[in-house]
Amino acid sequence: MATILCLDDEPAIGLILQDTLERAGHTAVSAHNVPLALQALKNAAVDLIISDYRMPGLTGLEFLALLRQEGYETPLIMLTGHGSIAHAVAAIKAGAIDYITKPVRPEQLELAVNQALEVVRLRRENDRLRREVMEFWNERQIIGDSAAIRRVLQTVATAAPTRATVLLEGESGTGKELFARSIHVQSDRRDGPFIQLNCAALPEGLVESALFGHEKGAFTGAIKRVEGAFERANGGTLLLDEISEMRLDLQAKLLRVLQEQEFERVGGSAAVKVDVRIVATTNRDLAAFSAAGHFRQDLYYRLSVIPVRLPPLRERKEDIPLLAYRFATQYAQEIEKEISGISPQALELLQGYHWPGNVRELQHAVERAVILTGEPLIPVHAFDGQRFGLSGAWSGPTPARIAGDFFGTNGDGIAAALAIPDGAVVLTSLDVGEAEVKLIERALVTSGGNRTRAADLLGISVRTLRNKLNGSKVGADKG
Repeated sequence: MATILCLDDEPAIGLILQDTLERAGHTAVSAHNVPLALQALKNAAVDLIISDYRMPGLTGLEFLALLRQEGYETPLIMLTGHGSIAHAVAAIKAGAIDYITKPVRPEQLELAVNQALEVVRLRRENDRLRREVMEFWNERQIIGDSAAIRRVLQTVATAAPTRATVLLEGESGTGKELFARSIHVQSDRRDGPFIQLNCAALPEGLVESALFGHEKGAFTGAIKRVEGAFERANGGTLLLDEISEMRLDLQAKLLRVLQEQEFERVGGSAAVKVDVRIVATTNRDLAAFSAAGHFRQDLYYRLSVIPVRLPPLRERKEDIPLLAYRFATQYAQEIEKEISGISPQALELLQGYHWPGNVRELQHAVERAVILTGEPLIPVHAFDGQRFGLSGAWSGPTPARIAGDFFGTNGDGIAAALAIPDGAVVLTSLDVGEAEVKLIERALVTSGGNRTRAADLLGISVRTLRNKLNGSKVGADKG
């Protein structure tokens, strides 16, 4: 049930409206003039307005314009005189949601109100879904709470609703495409297309056609007219990825399109008008690159209306646990594997690494760890070693270093000594059982007696370690 404001200077009409609406279960608020109607809007949350077209002082159309001027988006049904089709059409064009002709029939009023309220419900549902989409991109996809990433998100949120061109600069793997999509989703072009063109991936001879399209017969193999990226992005956003790799002669044509919002297809002569918002990315310092003569400076100035530098992962290490957990959860769901989290030692390992490949490298490392680990809590040894490309990130003892030094093999089999930080344990034989005992002892000493940490170092589960302790000399010694 809804709260409905009825604006009519005739008391008899107002009573009919109020009685019909209240019989239908709605709350009716009556007003006899525009000032009273505006006061009612300030005093209560109104879902729908029913307004007469002809009133003293202001017409219904002028009242509708006043509502929009005051910032009210409340839908309005216009009451018009019988046969005043011109007034009804004018009301709909001005933004009224529906109209009713006088004399008002209760069944007609009730039907119009129900239809209008359904439109209101659908609009609110649409707004809610749009907010959820924006939250999905901002909160679920762009992950991080570091000061560096918060500054970027604030800049993106401020720039997105405008038409300004945005230049995203950052190393490979920092998520430039993700931020470009976020700009699109937060803009008023979110319902339009989002087209991406990688300037570095296209063959040199096809870049112009990919950007602007071509006419039939423009070159060998052009058997039909093809729309380019600008034409397909009309009304939306065009992402020009790795813009610094574009040829200088094409940069001049791109500059013209940005300035004039029109272009000609390859092999064509007619100007094609477009309305496109540009977001460009580069992994170079484009200011220095253009100053060195490798990129047009006038185009650089046009693209960098709002420059945004995306920080590399090594500058936002406090975000690594959030990112790693998100990736672990995502890949565990994909392969239907139970993963409860990542061990503190593993997170320490990840935060100690310099990540030259940035977020993309972290994503791949976590994916491999999820696939290969056999434990619900991803242990440190799932990341260490040359298999994962992280062997240089951890200065402390790891299973690769303990077990590798101890079980280093030669032609005869197991090596005869275990290298440890404070000395070496010499085995009296090559007995595997003795080797296992010594290795467990060293892991317990290194971990300060912490069995969970010792199990991580050994590359086994805590349960397996407990079983070995219970059935070995170590178990007897340690109790």
